[in-house]
Amino acid sequence: QVKKQCDQKLLIRMKTKCVPCSLNLDTQCPAGYTKITSGTGTPDCRYYLEIKTHTLSFPGCRHRCVKEFAQPECCQGHWGPDCMGK
Repeated sequence: QVKKQCDQKLLIRMKTKCVPCSLNLDTQCPAGYTKITSGTGTPDCRYYLEIKTHTLSFPGCRHRCVKEFAQPECCQGHWGPDCMGK
């Protein structure tokens, strides 16, 4: 049995929205993503509050998330939609 399909694994990374660190404990990643930070997340961003005519900027936190994705690909020497060609 010769292997015809050799899917490539891709890692898709994303970060959640920047919020006050104290509110970030319960932040979840989108469906299908795995949270790779814990606690309040990473304090590497700023969030903004608009108060009447002013916009205030505060340090905040966000979580990092990853999703594994299989990119369909044929093994070397095979081709076509079902990788049957040689």
